[in-house]
Amino acid sequence: MEKYQEIERSIIKTYRKDIWRMFTKAINDYELIKENDKIMVCISGGKDSFLLAKCIQELQRHGKIHFDVYFVTMNPGYNEENKKKILDNAKLLNIPLEEFKSDIFAVANKLNSENPCYICARMRRGYLYSKAEELGCNKIALGHHFDDVIETTLLSMFYGAEVKTMLPKLHSDNFKGLELIRPLYLVKESTIIAWRNYNNLEFINCACPYLSNCSLNKEDTPDSEIGRREAMKRLIKKLRSEHKGIDNNIFTSLNNININCVLGYKKDGVYTSFLDEYDK
Repeated sequence: MEKYQEIERSIIKTYRKDIWRMFTKAINDYELIKENDKIMVCISGGKDSFLLAKCIQELQRHGKIHFDVYFVTMNPGYNEENKKKILDNAKLLNIPLEEFKSDIFAVANKLNSENPCYICARMRRGYLYSKAEELGCNKIALGHHFDDVIETTLLSMFYGAEVKTMLPKLHSDNFKGLELIRPLYLVKESTIIAWRNYNNLEFINCACPYLSNCSLNKEDTPDSEIGRREAMKRLIKKLRSEHKGIDNNIFTSLNNININCVLGYKKDGVYTSFLDEYDK
């Protein structure tokens, strides 16, 4: 059995409950993939996007829905070592990967050398949507997982002063007909790490040449985008150790909002206060 076949087998056998079932549950519950979709799977080079690619491959081979898929990696300015690592992993995992280049790292750093991550993320999204249009795709699949969802929720509350989260899918505001989907929405990061380690795989992390790494350090203060997310990771890890299932409660609460017990809410930019209905 080839190495990539062993890796595929681990997804549907060893990690069937925590990866494959959660992946297919998200696909079905949120109606992420439909008949004749053309999906561009975006591979950053990390563990999440490569796992997503393998799950999509398995679904395409054995699922009941017919869809086309393109596996794409954008090179925003990787050094040769990181670029080689991504391409080598794609070959190891038997993923037909197309690479296209941009200068996002350099541009983002030039625009904001103190904290280029936000600009980098915004620019990446635009380049990926344009590439999807070029390929004739109607959907873009990203590797965001369960932990990304609850981290984003807490970030919005603590630093954005609003309650909102990362949705499993959304329509593009600027690219008509394109939709972003997150098929790993219900898969926990700890399981992805376990899958990676089980198969003895090594993936790149951020690979930005303007940051020494993607954890807290002298360049990465708690006020930066990465620093704040790292703080949320640490907080959630601590809460999990003290209260089993608390991460699931945070996630479930987003699908169980009691409008009768909130001070106000916004819908399509229009604010409604509890006072508007209070005396009726």
